[in-house]
Amino acid sequence: MEQLKIQELYSDLSKTMAKELLESKIYPWEVLPEISAFLVKLGNALSEEEYEKRGEDVWIAKSAKVAPTAYIHGPAIIGKEAEVRHCAFIRGNALVGEGAVVGNSTELKNVILFDKVQVPHYNYVGDSILGYKSHMGAGSITSNVKSDKKLVVVKGQEMQIETGLKKFGAMLGDEVEVGCGSVLNPGTVVGSHSNIYPLSSVRGVVQANSIYKKQGEVVEKR
Repeated sequence: MEQLKIQELYSDLSKTMAKELLESKIYPWEVLPEISAFLVKLGNALSEEEYEKRGEDVWIAKSAKVAPTAYIHGPAIIGKEAEVRHCAFIRGNALVGEGAVVGNSTELKNVILFDKVQVPHYNYVGDSILGYKSHMGAGSITSNVKSDKKLVVVKGQEMQIETGLKKFGAMLGDEVEVGCGSVLNPGTVVGSHSNIYPLSSVRGVVQANSIYKKQGEVVEKR
């Protein structure tokens, strides 16, 4: 269970403005119900020299690039040097880290994107946390609700953790690479520096420094 803890998935919490929130929890999914209130509190404390408030509870860094066709609903914070591209749909409760990229037609909802995260092409990311420099290939998505609508359980080898959450997408550690067209099923946790093959359907826990080829075929990186 140690590999599921915040301190193991994310080696440097200074790489996100959500450091204070994450430091208050043990497992990353525990912050999901608190993202909204945290963003409002954080947004109201941001420097007016560096951030501009646009609309209700939406703060955008003056150095960020936001396409005029993008839609951003609050609470939301767009970090310094971030890029929000054409027709991005940010539904609220979203923290986009410094230097992060939210691409064309990408949808975000109740998420924390660490600095330098890239979700650049047709991605859906909901009820999830993406670690520093993690990247989701074109068309890869998080599935955040089980088909039977039951509460999400994180399942790994010889472990099961009841989360008490109906909505829980994926927790990606630092520098995770998700291949194009992949689906991260509810309750997925991918350890840092791991790679997911394109067109994968991933569920459960993927250990750090792994290559996920398909269900039941996960090898250690060399």
